[in-house]
Amino acid sequence: MSDDILLRLMTVLASRKDADPESSYVAGLYHKGLDSILKKIGEESAETIIAAKSGDKQQVVYETADLWFHCLVMLAQQNIDARLVLEELERRFGVSGIDEKAAREHSK
Repeated sequence: MSDDILLRLMTVLASRKDADPESSYVAGLYHKGLDSILKKIGEESAETIIAAKSGDKQQVVYETADLWFHCLVMLAQQNIDARLVLEELERRFGVSGIDEKAAREHSK
């Protein structure tokens, strides 16, 4: 398994931004715009939930990969480096979820 899959995906997703929508699924999503990307994330989220409820572990893995992929597409479309999400997860690591949520609510 490759540890650099995130970087490789980010590179490919960035390269598809200016590609012909007929040449690539991702280019087609970019061409359709944010609403289409978000709709796809919603669909993949629902499919992941259904897979989890079914108890089919392989299907859960498959659907989660689809969900994560489409989230990466959304991040790229928004010009957000996916590593920022990893940094946020790193920042939260070891912090109580209750404490972290309280801190976010306090800063609003």
